[in-house]
Amino acid sequence: MKFKAVTGSLLLLFVAVLIGFAVSPSQHDAQTTAAQPAPHPTAMRPFGNDDFGVPSTSGEPRQLEPADLTEPGAVVWGTAPAAIIDTTTHQQIQYPVDGPDRRVKELLPPHESQWTLPLGPPNSLPVGSTLDTPRASAVKTFPGISDTGWTPPDPTHAVGPNHIVSTVNMSLAFYAKDGTVQYSNDLGDAGNPGFFEPLGAGGFTFDPKCFYDHIADRFVVLALEVYGSTEAWITFAVSDDSDPNGTWYKYRTDAVISVGSTTYWWDYPGLGYDEDAYYVTGNLFGLSSGGWAGVGFRVINKAEVLAGNPAVYSTLRDGDAASVQVCQHFGSNLAPFFVSTNTSSSLRIHAITNPTTSPALTSTTVSVPSFSDPFSAPAAGGYTVSLVDGRIMNTHWRDGNLYAAHNISSSGRNFARWYHVDTNNWPSSGSVSLVQSGNIDGGSGVHTWFPAIYSNAVGDVGLVCGSSSSTQRIAVNVTGRSPGDPAGTMGSLTQALLAPVNGGDRWGDYYDIAIDPADDMTFWAIGEYPASSGWSNWISSFTITVPTIPDTLGASISATPSAGVLPFTSQFWVQLENLTSENRRAAARIDVTLGNGSDYTNWRAGWTNLGPVEVFSTNWLQNFPAFGSLVGDNVFEIIGEDVTPSPFNQPPFAPSGDTDTDSATVTASN
Repeated sequence: MKFKAVTGSLLLLFVAVLIGFAVSPSQHDAQTTAAQPAPHPTAMRPFGNDDFGVPSTSGEPRQLEPADLTEPGAVVWGTAPAAIIDTTTHQQIQYPVDGPDRRVKELLPPHESQWTLPLGPPNSLPVGSTLDTPRASAVKTFPGISDTGWTPPDPTHAVGPNHIVSTVNMSLAFYAKDGTVQYSNDLGDAGNPGFFEPLGAGGFTFDPKCFYDHIADRFVVLALEVYGSTEAWITFAVSDDSDPNGTWYKYRTDAVISVGSTTYWWDYPGLGYDEDAYYVTGNLFGLSSGGWAGVGFRVINKAEVLAGNPAVYSTLRDGDAASVQVCQHFGSNLAPFFVSTNTSSSLRIHAITNPTTSPALTSTTVSVPSFSDPFSAPAAGGYTVSLVDGRIMNTHWRDGNLYAAHNISSSGRNFARWYHVDTNNWPSSGSVSLVQSGNIDGGSGVHTWFPAIYSNAVGDVGLVCGSSSSTQRIAVNVTGRSPGDPAGTMGSLTQALLAPVNGGDRWGDYYDIAIDPADDMTFWAIGEYPASSGWSNWISSFTITVPTIPDTLGASISATPSAGVLPFTSQFWVQLENLTSENRRAAARIDVTLGNGSDYTNWRAGWTNLGPVEVFSTNWLQNFPAFGSLVGDNVFEIIGEDVTPSPFNQPPFAPSGDTDTDSATVTASN
């Protein structure tokens, strides 16, 4: 990542000027006169209650006009300046923290959805189940962010070529792909500074989400803010390249919506992208008083924020929708797609036509197998797991294929349910159609829940979900399907982690999944589990179809001496390079034919992890017994081998069949 250093008073002045365009003068003054935070911050427990538990960042009534979306079809445009922030100047916070958790809901304005899932006509559409054999092969696994003092954690993550970004309530972290933590901080003002603090973010940055935009090669992080009865924000940041360490362009956009005389704030965001824009959705709850106004849709023009220019965005509303999720798009989409439940036997698909110029909402429905809302799932030790409701958890679109997943119940058990929908030529013409759907069955008495789904370049579908039963602790699981599997089926669950302690209660609100842009084949999943320190999260990568690795190991050899006397103990330099995939292991063996006709084979260099640009080099010292004269040509052949690791990168390893050979002839004499 390119670092754009702005130091001292210049940085403070720069940030203050930028924020001054988006907040009241009193907020501007507070930014420039705030006392310096402690030099060695530690994670803090949530603060006490006042005005829904969170003070206004300005301390005075807001002065920005809310976006008036009273009229059907209304579109309101807005702008917000960028703050250019270098995360390498931030001090780190370590988790977990001590003490009891505080529920995010306690600090929000009172909010209850007035939308209930309508009963749809029952149908006999087929719904698949799980196969007897697994499809997912786990590759890497390591712990994510642990208890931050807030519950539920709402974990999400974004996977780039070399890094992973993860968010929870109310923190984030950057990881190398081996699990090494590179950055850990609070999203709000509890850091030094917190990730969004230089923009004016206060102590309540909730429901964060993130993704990696594979089209622009950028990370995107979002959090919501609500303060008092007048102030709400959609705060987001875009990295300046594919490395999250360093410079980010950060924006704080006003999120107060008015419908008639009532103002509303955003909750439970959806976050997605395509080639043109970033998209945010959220349930609209009463801010100035109680109420419900459906779902807000925000379109953020990508071109501006990718360059660090002021953000340009539009806001729309559908008063008849609830809990809408945004697709993350791969391929050429006719419009951005959004998904929600419509009835107990149908989904609603939204699209926004002309999103960056003259945005307009349109929608259609598609029938799916009938379902009922979930109930709390049992877990070992007498615990239960709160499953929220039957809202869509996540959605993904690739080349006309839309995938979505949610919690349902059937015959006294909860199931993770998934859908595959063909968007065809809609919304230009025609309609969408259901291709297949399935329930994830974890076995007798086992409940599965909080699914997240994604597809890859060869048509594999990966899914992460939690599971539990009255006798089983909470587990994080992965599964998936190949294109040739029977319709509606996925493999049996592969357990990534079984919780070390009993737990449950308020959970989720979701798990998350992403695809690795390095190969567009490997899935990465994250899910919450109970730990002795409170809650924690587990990150796992897995594959469905093992990638075919070209024969490009690039073995090379040299020997010392290269001519003359060949000692009984000889040293060779062995080098393997140009591997084309990460998460694999490589080794080399030597086959030697001496001038006297003696053969020595299968002397092997130790297995080592290799990435696509790493080089395996070793000095190889080998003893040769004297079987007669060594005078003459002695052929030393190095054979490089690549292998596929077993689950979780543990032995044994299966040769992949990918080899490359180099040889050297050494003329030696006694």
